[in-house]
Amino acid sequence: MKLAELNSGAKARIVSIRGKSGIKKRLQDMGILPGEEIVVQKVAPLGDPIEVIVRGYSLSLRKGEAEDIEVEVLE
Repeated sequence: MKLAELNSGAKARIVSIRGKSGIKKRLQDMGILPGEEIVVQKVAPLGDPIEVIVRGYSLSLRKGEAEDIEVEVLE
């Protein structure tokens, strides 16, 4: 499942990051790493941006960036 498909309040674990190497590197520098837990804090009305909490801090991602992040939903 993609991060962009999750609703507010959903918890997930990052499985992989796809996309161009520059964007992938930038996401990894911000703490978006496989194995990290991520919580969707807010989703804008039109779906862009998406605010998440990862590694204890809030991060806003564009919907296109969230489409490149593969996650598994945690119950």
